[in-house]
Amino acid sequence: MSETLEKAAAELNSKTAGSDFSDSAKFVITDLGTIVLDGQGARVADEETDVTLTADQDTFEAMMSGDLNPTGAFMSGKLSIDGDMGVAMKLASVLS
Repeated sequence: MSETLEKAAAELNSKTAGSDFSDSAKFVITDLGTIVLDGQGARVADEETDVTLTADQDTFEAMMSGDLNPTGAFMSGKLSIDGDMGVAMKLASVLS
């Protein structure tokens, strides 16, 4: 398991702590792996979720650091979304 993925999952847990995000989302980080986020928190896993967000490592890291808004990443084609767009929008507001 990648140390980068574990660090990213911990960062997602920190960002979503105290939020009311209870849906499920999967982050596919190209050439690295997947992270699942749901009511239980974020973890390195590959499970069925309400929405799947796919980006390269640089884009994912920019979104986590706040340098790139998830909506902007989607609109510029750096982030692809498959599944429930409403869940993706809820998640974007938690991460921003």
